[in-house]
Amino acid sequence: MRLSYPDSIRIIRLPCTGKVDVIHIMETFQKGADGVYVAGCLEGECHFLTGNLRARKKVEYAKKLLDEIGIGGERLEMYNIAASDGPRFAEVAREMHEKIKALGPSPIREALQKKKAVG
Repeated sequence: MRLSYPDSIRIIRLPCTGKVDVIHIMETFQKGADGVYVAGCLEGECHFLTGNLRARKKVEYAKKLLDEIGIGGERLEMYNIAASDGPRFAEVAREMHEKIKALGPSPIREALQKKKAVG
């Protein structure tokens, strides 16, 4: 089965979403990402027991930080998707793409583009 999702989606594979750290999320925005979503196992079905629960807490914390610094926490989401549910993964990718498209470019990306244009 070939899944279709927007070309703008960049996948970073980890053994478990519990390995996602707030610093990685923030660095992604610093490098110009307009949005980020974390896709983890269904709750209660984590192969590493509580990795997805830890990831959810980190994502919620990062959302607060993004709100505080003016980027907007709505640019970051976490989804729990069964590993066997490829169609749901593609659906979430399209949903997130549309959400970010509606929000427009990240303030950081706009600043990076202005900086490149000037210097």
